[in-house]
Amino acid sequence: GGYTLRTRKIMTNKLLHRLQMVIDVIHPELGGVSVEKLKERLAKTFKAKPEQIIIYGLQTAFGGSRSTGFALIYDNKDFLAKFEPKYRLRRLGLLPARIGSRKQKKELKNKRKKVRGKAKATVGVGKKKK
Repeated sequence: GGYTLRTRKIMTNKLLHRLQMVIDVIHPELGGVSVEKLKERLAKTFKAKPEQIIIYGLQTAFGGSRSTGFALIYDNKDFLAKFEPKYRLRRLGLLPARIGSRKQKKELKNKRKKVRGKAKATVGVGKKKK
């Protein structure tokens, strides 16, 4: 579909149960290629499921038409969940997104400092609705 995908520096990482590689995408007519499309193409090439593939660090070269990044193909989904960093699992939707801003968390912490005992658990929960 208007782009070529090349892989290089392919390495089998037995300890982390995955295949690691650098991917080069050449896309002269397109602004960029979606990660989903790249996953599909890699899955076909390496006979894996797209949900076992992680693509990250994609950067377009100056002047466009070329992008490079990294791809990891895990042996199965369990290893992916075990070894991938939490932020990448959140991106995939495998972990829930964080709730509350940094400021909200700090404000709650400081409110909790002001009360004693069991009341700490109820601070910031909100009033019961009637």
